[in-house]
Amino acid sequence: MQTDHQGMLAGQVETGAREPGVAARRLIYGVALAWSLFQIWIASPLPYWVDLFIVSETKARSIHLAFAVLLAFLAFPAVNPMARTRPLAGYFFILVGLGLWALAGYQVWQEMPRAGVFATVGAAVLLAAWPLLRPATLDRVPAVDWLLALLAALCAGYLFLFHEALAQRPGAPTMTDLIIAGIGMALLLEATRRVLGPALMVIAVIFLVYTFAGPWMPDLIAHRGASFARAMSQQWLSNEGVFGIALGVSTSFVFLFVLFGALLEKAGAGGYFIRVAFSLLGHLRGGPAKAAVVASGMTGMVSGSSIANVVTTGTFTIPLMKRVGFPAYKAGAVEVSSSVNGQLMPPVMGAAAFLMVEYVGISYVEVIRHAFLPAVIAYIALFYIVHLEALKAGMEGLPRRVATTVTGRLIAWGLTLSGLFVLAGATYYGLGWIKAVSGDASPYIIGMLVLAAYLSLLWTACRAPAVQMVDDDHLELPDPRSTIQGGLHFLLPVVVLVWCLVVERLSPGLSAFWAVAFMVFIMLTQRPLIVLFRGQGAFANDVPPDDPAARQVTRALLRGGHELANGLVQGARNMVGIGVATAAAGIIVGTVAMTGIGLAMTDMVGFLSGGNLLLMLMLTGLICLVLGLGLPTTANYIIVATLMAPVIVELGSQHGLLIPLIAAHLFVFYFGIMADVTPPVGLASFAAAAVSRADPIRTGMQAFIYSLRTVTLPFLFVFNTQLLLIGVNSLWQLLLTVFGALVGILVFAAATQGWLFTRNRIHESILLLGIALVLFAPNLLMDRIEPRYDRLPPGEIQEVAEAAPRGGQLRFAVEGMDMEGREVERVVMLPMGDPGPGEERLTHAGLGLMTLGDQVSISFVSFGSPADRMGLESGWNVTEVMVPADRPAPEWFYLPALLLLGGIVALQRRRARR
Repeated sequence: MQTDHQGMLAGQVETGAREPGVAARRLIYGVALAWSLFQIWIASPLPYWVDLFIVSETKARSIHLAFAVLLAFLAFPAVNPMARTRPLAGYFFILVGLGLWALAGYQVWQEMPRAGVFATVGAAVLLAAWPLLRPATLDRVPAVDWLLALLAALCAGYLFLFHEALAQRPGAPTMTDLIIAGIGMALLLEATRRVLGPALMVIAVIFLVYTFAGPWMPDLIAHRGASFARAMSQQWLSNEGVFGIALGVSTSFVFLFVLFGALLEKAGAGGYFIRVAFSLLGHLRGGPAKAAVVASGMTGMVSGSSIANVVTTGTFTIPLMKRVGFPAYKAGAVEVSSSVNGQLMPPVMGAAAFLMVEYVGISYVEVIRHAFLPAVIAYIALFYIVHLEALKAGMEGLPRRVATTVTGRLIAWGLTLSGLFVLAGATYYGLGWIKAVSGDASPYIIGMLVLAAYLSLLWTACRAPAVQMVDDDHLELPDPRSTIQGGLHFLLPVVVLVWCLVVERLSPGLSAFWAVAFMVFIMLTQRPLIVLFRGQGAFANDVPPDDPAARQVTRALLRGGHELANGLVQGARNMVGIGVATAAAGIIVGTVAMTGIGLAMTDMVGFLSGGNLLLMLMLTGLICLVLGLGLPTTANYIIVATLMAPVIVELGSQHGLLIPLIAAHLFVFYFGIMADVTPPVGLASFAAAAVSRADPIRTGMQAFIYSLRTVTLPFLFVFNTQLLLIGVNSLWQLLLTVFGALVGILVFAAATQGWLFTRNRIHESILLLGIALVLFAPNLLMDRIEPRYDRLPPGEIQEVAEAAPRGGQLRFAVEGMDMEGREVERVVMLPMGDPGPGEERLTHAGLGLMTLGDQVSISFVSFGSPADRMGLESGWNVTEVMVPADRPAPEWFYLPALLLLGGIVALQRRRARR
């Protein structure tokens, strides 16, 4: 019963719960396969090499959404099969459809020309409502769903089919344009509800209503409103709404990364990661829970969904955690915390990393660099929390099949780590030397070396003994050496991906293409090569031993092709939710651009916080948490980044706190994904509870307690941006930052869990929290003693700009009147590029200045420049320039904090011995 429930949950969340007949199932399979092949084609350089089927970005987005909505209506039933009551959405759609018909009749009576639009859209809404009033159909695709699927795909593909005609009449839609846009919008909302539940659909509907009802809103959020034609032109017939940046990122980058993860899973890498984690960590106290943290982290690095991560790894990890002594709700909570934190881990970050590239305006490598340290220390802290839980309960780990000594394990770990460092260094510098020597021939030489590495690692895997994971009959852990040896070739595609992203600096889309291409090669060749290499290896039982060699190779090749096709289909079906979510989130983005609600959000948060900066951040985090309820990671980030990230930057600058844009986006991203944990809607908690058979609310509350470190980190890196490696200019400073962050997060975990070496006393927990704060943000104490910046007159801005280091920041304060007629005072941090004269560097940053005596004013701001992204406007005055003050290093406060920590450790160890 548990397995059936879990499988239904996983299917609903990721790929659809419907299992129709053979013909329909084959059609869905073919559509999903065609979608994956299309995405691979447009991401590859092949269309430009052969000059065939080159698809523009706008047309690619249109086709992408057409595939997504087509699969949404075919694979997802109208009614949730686990729901005991019919959804209210059916009656809501009926009311909306009847309302549109009434509006059409009113327009006919008034002799207005838009009656046909509302009548047709109303008919489409009523058609979408019909399946909602029927029982769930899982064994077939009803005729009405076929009709809705084709109609939705036609509306989504309208921009592809009539792109040139639409480009010739921008802002002047015809009657046909408006009918298609209205029907497409209604069906997109229904597809969103089917795939993702009602949360995102309701939010999108609220923003659509706000678009039209602006004049009747309260003064704080009122606007002049928009006509149906203007709204549809913005939302459906341009690149500023549904087909905006979010869907563009989904089309260009996200699909290939999700496909890469699906191919890794089908090839066997997912199971390999779990086996390695358990073989290395299962013998420790609470070992299965620690292995769950590591395994979820590894799968979460390339996963686009925390819920899929829970269901994938939790199937194995949660029962083993319960076996070694974890209560069911704590076992589920550990898996939830691990899987949700996987969305914070580069390189994918639940697809948010690629969106940040577009929204923040920095390179992908910079996004990864800023996000890396907080994600790593969050995982280390969760690992430590699991250790503390095991200490509290007196748990033991699982026994090994092959006994090893502590000394032997340490030597093995040391040799392994040193070998990895040597191999990484040899690879980096060796390939660099090859590129320098061989020139244009280097891609072919490097390709041959990668092929040789693949063949040697696969041969090694075939020589490894078969590894059997722990189950009900086997309580011992497998040998780590054999386990690791049995799948090292799965790491090569990840190495290719990271190399292309970080070293070659290729675009994320092209990097993912080469990683996917390598995965395709592996899936087609690994099984035939295993047959050729086989002996007594781990894969020796894949084919009957008495078959002739040629027949074995042929069967292995066919099996590999079948697995490849299944992986391509699985990747496409996993993308349905993300594709629909990014399109629906585009409605919110379009509404913000059309109505100016972003300024209203800034005013509202500023009013409610009363000018208190910490309260402002807390309110913003709470709003992000509410906005993210029930949403997948990608849609979640789009919404909170559009609405709340500008609020943090604006209000911070008004209060003299220079918050980098990436810090604001990571702040809202962290709080947004916490909605997957937090009851009553935490979807990841419900998924884990379905596996552990625990109360989902209790599981979610425990997971939130484990995730307090994730809630606290955003506040810390807003006040101390060195945690994002911003302003870290030397190796010594980097080491101090990493040391303070690592020790600080461990101390914070001990304080919140009430245990260090024994149970904390209340005053010890309070002191530990204070120590953690000092280690995380020592600059807060130093700012109380000496100011962080010296303030110079505005006339020195060009000299300060010239003295800024390469890639440094220029800090200055401005005042003036904005486009809304409001007086503005803020502090900005303008990025400086290459060294040069001050005036030239300011011009390259998009800022022109005019000096009249002691007054310096902004003469121009280049569109799309860094100065434009900072919100600067021409006519504003520069009031002062800020340069770092010459003061003692804040890290001196580490010494008293560490001494106090040593005293607490000594007291607790004495109590523990008693």
